[in-house]
Amino acid sequence: MPRQNFDINSVKKRYGIIGNAPELDAAIRTALSVAKTDLPVLIIGESGVGKEVFSHMIHDFSARKSRRFLPVNCGAIPIGTANSELFGHEKGSFTGAIEQRNGYFEEANGGTIFLDEIAELPKDTQAQLLRVLQQGEFMRVGSSKLQKTDVRVIAATNMDLNFAISRNKFRLDLYYRLNTITIKIPSLRERPDDIPLLFKQFCIDFSDRFHYRSLALTKDAEALLKKYRWPGNVRELIGVANRVCTMESEPVSPTSPDERIMLTSIALARHMPSDEGQFMPAVVEGTENATFAPGDKEMLIRSILTLKQEVEQLKQSLAAMQGGAFPSDASVAALPNTSPAFETGRVGHAEEPDEQVQEDEPVDEPVNGVVHPPVTMKDKYYQLIRESMIRNGGNRKKVAEELDISERTVYRKLDEMIKLGLWKK
Repeated sequence: MPRQNFDINSVKKRYGIIGNAPELDAAIRTALSVAKTDLPVLIIGESGVGKEVFSHMIHDFSARKSRRFLPVNCGAIPIGTANSELFGHEKGSFTGAIEQRNGYFEEANGGTIFLDEIAELPKDTQAQLLRVLQQGEFMRVGSSKLQKTDVRVIAATNMDLNFAISRNKFRLDLYYRLNTITIKIPSLRERPDDIPLLFKQFCIDFSDRFHYRSLALTKDAEALLKKYRWPGNVRELIGVANRVCTMESEPVSPTSPDERIMLTSIALARHMPSDEGQFMPAVVEGTENATFAPGDKEMLIRSILTLKQEVEQLKQSLAAMQGGAFPSDASVAALPNTSPAFETGRVGHAEEPDEQVQEDEPVDEPVNGVVHPPVTMKDKYYQLIRESMIRNGGNRKKVAEELDISERTVYRKLDEMIKLGLWKK
C-alpha cells in the first residue's frame, strides 16, 4: 500500500507545532496515518511535550471529527470514583449517588475519548476499559445491564508502562491492546535545534499580547538555551520565555519604539532555572561521564518517593494495630534492610516484602515501664495476614487485594504460619 503524503508544514501551522526535528515529523506522520482508522492509539512522551495536541490532531483528521472529542485526565480522578466517572452509575449505587449519571464513554459515544495519564487508573478500571476496547460494552456502577458504546480511544502516558507492568500497576493485556499504534513524541533535549525556534515564537506571542518590544537571541544565548535539559519541556520553556520578556523587555511607547532588544547569554542566565539538579541523584565520583537512558532519572526519583510512601504506610498500619504507639523515627532508622508490607504509591509494588525482614529486631517499645516480649517485623506481617483472612472469610484473593500483595505470597505465608502453628487449614 503506498505511503500517504501529508503537508507537514500546514499541519504544524494549524496546531502551533514548531520544530524541524525528524523525530517530530515522524510522530506527526504517524498520527495522520492512523487518524483514518478506528484503532486505539497510545501516545508516549514526557510531561509537557504536547501529547494532547496530537490527540486533537488524530480526532480532527478522522471520520469522527464532527462528533465529540472528550479529554479526560485520569490522574485527576479521585481515588475510588474512576469507574463511576468513566462508565457512569445508577441511582443509589453508593453513598452520594442521588441520581443516575452517564459516564464519559456514554457522553463521547460516536466520537473520541482521550485518556491522559492512563497509567494512573486503578487495576479494576483497567479491566473494564479492556472490555470496552474489545467488545465496545460496559456496565454502569450498580447495574447489571450491558451498555454499548462506539468510541475511539486515544491514551497517553509519561510513565514507562513496561516498568508499571513489572510492578503490577498496569495490566499487560491492556498494554497489548493499546500498543497497536504507538506515537513517541520527542522531548526538547532530543531536538535541541528546535529550542531557540520555540523560544523566539513564545517571545513573539508575548510581545503581541502585551505590546512589548520584541527580543532577539545572540548566538551565545541560543547555545545556553540548548545546553539546559528542560525537564518540563515546552511547558517549562513557555514559562521561562514569559519571565525573560517581562524582565528584559519593556512596553512599546513613544519614547521606546518597537525595536528589537538583543538578549545575551548573560542576561538570559539571570532567568534560567537554577535548580536543575534539585531532584536528581548526586554525581558519584568517577561516574561523571555515565549516561542515563531517557526517563531513567525521572523513574528513579518516582521510585524513591514511592519507597518513602511505602514506609509511611507501614508505620501507620503497625501504629493502628498497636493502638497508636509506634517507635520513633530514630528507632525505625536503626532497623537495617526492612521492607514495607505493602505499598500506597502509584509506582512500585512490594511483591516479596518478607525477604528482607530482620527477624531479630524488636519493634515494640516499653509501655509504662513494662518491657514486653520483642515482636519482630515478620510477626507483624503474620498478624496482618491473619486478621485479613478473618475479615475476608478466608478468601485468599481478597486478602491479596486488601494487602496489595500477590496471591502466591499469601499462600506461601499461610504455609509458613501453619508450620509454626499460627494458622489452621
